Amino acid sequence: MASKPSLALKRRLKAPPEKVYEAWTVPEKMIRWWGATDPASRTAKADVRVGGRFHVGFRGDNGDQHDVSGIYREVVPAEKLVFSWAWKSTPERESQVTVHLKADGDGTILTLTHEQFFDEKARDDHRRGWSLALDNLERVFA
Repeated sequence: MASKPSLALKRRLKAPPEKVYEAWTVPEKMIRWWGATDPASRTAKADVRVGGRFHVGFRGDNGDQHDVSGIYREVVPAEKLVFSWAWKSTPERESQVTVHLKADGDGTILTLTHEQFFDEKARDDHRRGWSLALDNLERVFA
């Protein structure tokens, strides 16, 4: 069986793991960084527990609405989140995201792994999207 494309991104953030975890799990904080460049269009919901669901919506630079949701599969506060990932437009293309947080002095090393992409184009598109979102997250803690 052929393996599906995946990606891994790493960032060092100027905040302790607890604060970074909140940025990923508290809707009011999620909308500060998640999504495209228009913060006013961002919405988020999160029921952070194994089996709980999340939803994030935002309007892209071209005006298109984007909605993604998933189910939390593993939750370790301030350390690890694992969740499914499916766009409203392509729900059959479910993938998986793992976020690891590790204390690093006065900051946090965040490692994001996104696996089980439908194809290489989907992986490459997500690499661009995650890179922009993580840039936004870095600015939240700058």
